[in-house]
Amino acid sequence: MTNTGFKAAPPAEQEAIAVDTVDPRRQNRRTKRNLLIVAAVAFIAVLIAMVASPALSSAEPSGTGASLTTEQVIPLVVLVLMFIIATKWPVNIGVMGLVASFGIGYFMLGMDDKEILADFPASIVLTIIGVTYFFSMAQHNGTIDIIVRNCVRAVRGKTMLLPWVFFLVAAALTSLGTFSPAAVALLAPAAIGFAYESRIHPLLMGAFIINGSHAGGFSPLSVSGVLVHDIAMENGFPVSANALFAASFAINLILSILTVIVFAVMGKLRTSAGEGYTEVEEIRSTCPRGQQIYTLVLIGVMLFCALVLRLPIGFVALSAGLLLALLNIKDQQKFVAGISWSTVLLVAGMITYVSLLTHIGVIDTLAHMALALGAPILIALVLCYVIGIGSAFASSTALLAAFIPLAGPLLAVSSLSVSGTVAAIAISATVVDVSPFSTAGALVVANVRESDRTRTYKQLMMYAGAVVLIAPALSWLLLVPTGIM
Repeated sequence: MTNTGFKAAPPAEQEAIAVDTVDPRRQNRRTKRNLLIVAAVAFIAVLIAMVASPALSSAEPSGTGASLTTEQVIPLVVLVLMFIIATKWPVNIGVMGLVASFGIGYFMLGMDDKEILADFPASIVLTIIGVTYFFSMAQHNGTIDIIVRNCVRAVRGKTMLLPWVFFLVAAALTSLGTFSPAAVALLAPAAIGFAYESRIHPLLMGAFIINGSHAGGFSPLSVSGVLVHDIAMENGFPVSANALFAASFAINLILSILTVIVFAVMGKLRTSAGEGYTEVEEIRSTCPRGQQIYTLVLIGVMLFCALVLRLPIGFVALSAGLLLALLNIKDQQKFVAGISWSTVLLVAGMITYVSLLTHIGVIDTLAHMALALGAPILIALVLCYVIGIGSAFASSTALLAAFIPLAGPLLAVSSLSVSGTVAAIAISATVVDVSPFSTAGALVVANVRESDRTRTYKQLMMYAGAVVLIAPALSWLLLVPTGIM
């Protein structure tokens, strides 16, 4: 009798089989991402060429025309390479920025370390450390969970209010200082779970969480809000922190309303299958206890100190974090690990490098080249689209540090609203972070059911494409020509 049993392949053959049987869906995703990255880089290159061409062609030997010198071109090329590398590989662009600042500043410009680090963003770094340190403890002791469960409990079975509840909770978390990806990470598991129980489309719920996190992302207490405000101040065009927050909330609220309308027209507000709404959270206690009460009191004190007394939020958050840490001596390593060190590196490196570019006149030269294109109001629209498309693939924070200084010379020679133009650029950079390539979008895909992930990934890609097309134009239209800010 012939033996027909399965015989395992030798290890070498198994490895060959594993290599040859790559998941085609993953390969397709990688191919699509590479194509989109190439398209985005090509688009940005074309825009740079459009900006540079008129100025370079009209440059006169006398020096009246704006043109980049060799000393300015090399750091600019390095900046573009940094973005390409950070987009393609998981390398922190801030580390590259610090290394490039040293290489160009020391060896090419003859600067010493004190001159290179003259504009090191100590205040922004302190804000990031303090806020993320405090909220890592608030998450660890269950305070964030208590806030979420109380908000969900408030809808009392009115399931179509759930997306709006999570929108507001996400906005509240980020407005208090939580990073947008961190807020999405905290809320996505519960929100997507409630979406399935309530037969709400998971993509709709995911879009609302992300939009909500962006809505509160530019509050005077948030890291992004402090970042934009400080960069604008350092470049000589102060913006209203409250107006920036209000504009960000309004734009994301409008996008969420448009999302509901589109889903309703398409008949996609609810899924065909679901488990039905169950008030599972009612069983669990929603009353804060012990450290949770203490944490809520500290959050209130932080708000009072930062908004009423105008104390620096970085020091206030660190002080509140220290008071909370004294009750958790054994968990100190977890809390310190909760600080977003990658963002600290990113912001410190990018601002230091962009300050170097400003020092050698790159920002002023590029801005004057942009003015050669024509009307400043149209240049503001171009900047919104360039930063929006770039942010769909690269770090929004890094792009904010690179692009906001470009608005300075543009605002200096035009009557455009300072707060409106900066707000439009900043909002365009963050509102597009719904793509599955971004951290927030990837978290939404990761929290849907395994059987729905491929479909959700494709739907989120289409949704992100629509946002990239609409959001920069919407931000520009509402904030720049109107002069509303």
